[in-house]
Amino acid sequence: MSKPKKLSVAELFDDRQKELKLGVIAGKQGMEKSFISSFDIHRPGLALAGFVGGFPADRLQVLGDTEMVFLATFDPAARRLAIQRVLELRPPCFVITADADAPKELSDELDAAGIPLFVSRLPSADFIHLVTDYLELRLAPETHVHGTLVDVYGIGLLLVGASGIGKSETALDLVERGHRLVADDLIRIRRRRTILMGEGAEQRPAFQHHMEIRGLGIINLYSIFGIRSIRLQKRIEVVVELKRWEKGMDVDRLGLERKSRNILDVSVPLITIPVLPGRNLAMICEVIAMNHLVQLRGYHPMQLFDRELKKLLLQKAKVAKEIEEDVE
Repeated sequence: MSKPKKLSVAELFDDRQKELKLGVIAGKQGMEKSFISSFDIHRPGLALAGFVGGFPADRLQVLGDTEMVFLATFDPAARRLAIQRVLELRPPCFVITADADAPKELSDELDAAGIPLFVSRLPSADFIHLVTDYLELRLAPETHVHGTLVDVYGIGLLLVGASGIGKSETALDLVERGHRLVADDLIRIRRRRTILMGEGAEQRPAFQHHMEIRGLGIINLYSIFGIRSIRLQKRIEVVVELKRWEKGMDVDRLGLERKSRNILDVSVPLITIPVLPGRNLAMICEVIAMNHLVQLRGYHPMQLFDRELKKLLLQKAKVAKEIEEDVE
């Protein structure tokens, strides 16, 4: 499991100042020392009213029209007291939306506490949408997996298995068939809610979409097959494990047994493919992708086959019983 991530307020400001239309009002000295560790946004209306139970101090605090109108109902002394009560909980920063004016008590107290206060020209809804999308990406739990990620018919197949099993060669064959490579060797996986997004661990373009083929060396798929052969990231929907065939190996013959692999607390369907000389692994991967597509649309051929087979066996058993009763 990956470690919880955090983002400094200074990084947020540097990365998204223009997009979020941010300006600094107070607490600039605390930008490097304040950290956001949740992509959820909080509006501290209840805390300003006096209820601080369960206050999420790890979140960015948004002061929209409602909060600003509420603060305006206080006299200066009461307003300062309400703000001090919230600041004792040490939230990372505050953002006033819709280009509203900050009360003097708010800017003074935040400046004294070293907690950044920003103003955004965006309306609250637009600001929250944009900043949540950014924080969700930056704070997403992540891990790295050795394997190869390929987009096959729009389905992200993560090929895993022992070193030298043929993951890269299978991916190369798939690319030659018109599918797209996302990354080879080391895959960076990030969780967005319940979705796993995979990409190359190396983000510099000069090193992306390279592949090692034993006996040939390192090749660049972009230079050989062109832009159609690559993509930067893809949702991981099926894990395909390539395993050397061994006598007595337990293999699912009907496809009724549903296995899965847990990645970052997300369950992903797992299919194990025995590797034998002469097997067309690329074609099997194409069938895995197409079979996953039909299952997404509610059609499960293995389950249908199993039902029909059981129905046939029941009919035969019924006929046999009737014959037995007639003989008696």
